[in-house]
Formats: sequence, C-alpha cells, structure tokens
Amino acid sequence: MKKRDFHKFALAAAAMGLADIPLGITRAHGQTRGGTLNSIVQPEPPMLNLAVSQLTPTQMVSGKIFLSLLTYDVNLKPLPSLAKSWTVSPDGLTYTFQLEPNARWHDGKPLTAEDVVYTAREFLPVTHPRARDIFGRCESITAAGPHTVVFKLKAPFGPFLSAFDISNLPVMPKHIYAGTDLAKNPANLNPVGSGPYKLKEWVRGSHIHLVRNEDYFKPGLPHLDAIIYRVMPDGASRALAIEKSTVQLTQWTDLELFDAQRIAKQSNLAMTTKGYEYFAPIMWLEMNNRTAPMNDKRFRQAVMHAIDRNFIKDRILYGFGKVATGPVNSKTRFYEPDVKKYDFNVAKANALLDEMGLKPDAKGIRARLRFPVSPYGEMVQRSCEYIRQCLSKIGVAVTLESTDPGSYTQRISQWDYDLNLSWLYQFGDPALGVTRNYVSSNIRKILFTNTVGYSNAEVDRLADAAALETEDAKRQVLYSQMQKQLVEDVPIAWLVEMEFPTIHDKRIQNLVTTAIGIHESFDQVSIKA
Repeated sequence: MKKRDFHKFALAAAAMGLADIPLGITRAHGQTRGGTLNSIVQPEPPMLNLAVSQLTPTQMVSGKIFLSLLTYDVNLKPLPSLAKSWTVSPDGLTYTFQLEPNARWHDGKPLTAEDVVYTAREFLPVTHPRARDIFGRCESITAAGPHTVVFKLKAPFGPFLSAFDISNLPVMPKHIYAGTDLAKNPANLNPVGSGPYKLKEWVRGSHIHLVRNEDYFKPGLPHLDAIIYRVMPDGASRALAIEKSTVQLTQWTDLELFDAQRIAKQSNLAMTTKGYEYFAPIMWLEMNNRTAPMNDKRFRQAVMHAIDRNFIKDRILYGFGKVATGPVNSKTRFYEPDVKKYDFNVAKANALLDEMGLKPDAKGIRARLRFPVSPYGEMVQRSCEYIRQCLSKIGVAVTLESTDPGSYTQRISQWDYDLNLSWLYQFGDPALGVTRNYVSSNIRKILFTNTVGYSNAEVDRLADAAALETEDAKRQVLYSQMQKQLVEDVPIAWLVEMEFPTIHDKRIQNLVTTAIGIHESFDQVSIKA
C-alpha cells in the first residue's frame, strides 16, 4: 500500500470511529444560524484550563470556553468581552471595569466581580507565568459591586490595559476552584467556563467536542452549533483532512509549511497569516544558563554563529517569517534594530570556544547536551535535527530526546534540559511578553517564565524602569538599551520571527477579526450557506 493510500485508509478508519459526529460543514440551506465547524488540535492538550496550562493547544480550545475582560483589534486597541466598559483614572493608577450583568458560568451560576478578583489575586499568581509580574503591580484588586472590578496600581504601568486578553486573564469560577489544589482540580479536564461554547465530551486520542452555550450573554450568539477539534498526530493525515474537507480549519503548526503552500491553492480554501499580531512569536533556542558550558556567554555567542538562521527560515519554515535580531519581534512595540549582529560563521564559533578553553576530546567533542524535542510536528523535529547538525560542526554533541506534551512541560518547567526549541508570545508590549523571559524575579519553575535562569542586574533595572515609564519615547530608550545588553549576553539564541498560515474553507465567515486570531471565542464565526 502506498503511503498516501495508507493515510486515506487511516483517515477513513478514524471517521468510522466518529460516526455520530459531523465530519464536514453541516447546515441546512437558507439557515442563518447553525452548523458544525471541524478543526484540528495538535498535539492533544494536557488539559483544557489555560489558567494552568499556557500551551498553544490548550489556549486555542479553551479560548472558546473561557473569556477575559477584553480582547484586541488588529491594531491592538482594546475591545469589550466580559467587560462591557472601562475607565482609567487621570493619574493612570485606577482601572475600573463594568462587567456584563447577564454573564453566567456553564453550570448556571452567575459570574460576578468576585470571580475576577479571585482569579487575578489568588489563582493566576500561583499557576501563571506572567500574572505575578502583571497583577503584582496592583496595590489592590477589589469588587466595588457585583459587576464592578477595580484594579488600583502601586505605580503607573503603561501596558496594563493590554493585559486583559484571554491568555493573560482567563476568568475562573471561584466556586469551583477556591480552596482546592488548582493544578489537580478535576475542572481542568472538564471545564466550567463562561464562553460561547461548552464542553460536551473529550475522547482522548480522538476529539474534543464543544457545543453552543445556550445561556451565553450575547443575544443570538454564538452562530455555530458546535466546534469539533480532532486529534491527528500524523502530519500527512492532517493535510489530507483539510484537502478532503473533513476539517475546515487549520492553524499554527497543524500543517507542515510545504503542505500549507500547496493546499492553500485549492479553490475552496483561503489562507491568511493575520491574527497572530498580538502573539508575534520568535522561534528560539533556549540554553540552560545555569550549567556549563552554557553559563559562559561566549558559548552562547558561539551557538548564534553556528546556526544558519536563513536556512531555517527558507528551508524549514518555507519563507514564513524573517530572521530574528534579538528578543523583541519587529512587529512588537519598542523593537530596536541596532544591536550586535551574529552572522553564520563556524570559524567565529570555534574561535569563541577555543577562547573559553573548551577543548575537544579524542573524538572531537567539546560538550554533550540534552535536547528534549517538543511534540509539535515535523517542523519542530526538523529544526531540532538541523540545530544538532549545526552544533556538531563546532564539537557540540546533541542528544535529541522524544517527549509527549506532559513530559515536555514537566522537564522544561523543572529546568531538566540543556537545550530547548520554543517560541513564546510577545503580547504586543515587551513588559507583557518579553521581559518575563529575562528578569531575575521571574526565574521560576513554571513554563514560559525565565526558565533559562538568566540574571543581569542591569537588564532587571532597565525592564523595571521601562515598565513604569508612561512616555513612549522614554520607554523606547530604555528598551533599546535592554535589547542591546541582551543581544550581547545571548541568554537565548533567537532564530526566526515566525509567521503561521491559517487555512480555512471559504464558507467560514468572521474567522480572523482580531489580533488574537484563532484563539478568539468564535462567537461571531458563522458558515455561509
């Protein structure tokens, strides 16, 4: 049997196991409401609570189940979500949000200001990689009424109003979580949210089935009857599924990028790279700064010289992106282009290692490093293999280690690694999505914090000063200085500013309308008859 025929057979067999679930767009002609949207989730998330797990698959699915106070348009301007309105005091210290009075949890209980206060003050600081830095700036977080929340800052924080998207402040039900072990609460697998869709079933290894929340506070919404996320570990099967309209939506790394270029040309499909502006991820190679030889910046600089980043962009990412110059994506505010440059130069890399006194052994090996490979598809695997190949040319022997989502999360969060390929969201402002990876105060055993263990007092000072400054011109000066210092120290090898293709059936309407893209609630998404 040919490989492609095998994948067709496998896809058909999977469909047989889902016989009672619609495989394609389903809606009677002429209806203005209804339909089932089929998509892919890859890899399968470890849980469905994005307040505990910030992995992309969890965020993507949970964004339909939970809501935050705000969302953001393509220009990163705030829009209502659970908050119908908000005000900021003239001194920039007090932010008051008026909540939707008819919002309810999926179990029927009302959502109140107490839920927001509990989430920001008690839940997220324990589980979330950014909450301590964001909401720790508050002198108080209080309920001024059943539907009024007041955040009072200790000092002005310029990007504070940008911190209320679904990934930064997913509002959690206090009555479900208060007094429990947050990481082990059963609701992490069977969530009780306030969003337009609620969980019907999660069949491990098969699918996650969401259905319309009939008590959603927005009249007439959502449009769809259901969203089904299908678990498809095999890349060829995922490509075949969108080609054959078994699914109608792919995003992030669902498709290998060479497949995306080809499949997007089908007449029934459309492709966009919009909807990732808020995230603006950079693919990078984390190096555990605590352990030798990675605790010497000359080694980290050598790694930058040893990797051909243009090769990764052109040959592995198929042109989706641009070579990164440092820790801030060029699409993010306060980007500084005038930083130290690292060209692809193996001779420079070897010279730096020689300067360190890192001598090769009888087999020509200077160092041996462990490299857990995250389970996010062939693109990640190929990137890791290419990095291993590059480092072998400077005498660094890399062992690639397979992982599943759970073990990968555990290892990186517990600092049990030497190298790690990842990409983190920037959230529109360095104070929200960039400095968390480099400031000493955020060295924590939580994923997506400063897990590399980098510490520099000057970077800490610049990051703090820039966050407190309210004038953009002054913030730019501070962030430019910070970026220059970081690029000198290279705590992380920045590789490529990533772009991702979202491919969808042309009948799907209002799919990507904000900077949050496919992480949105999808309450406005509909299917054109």
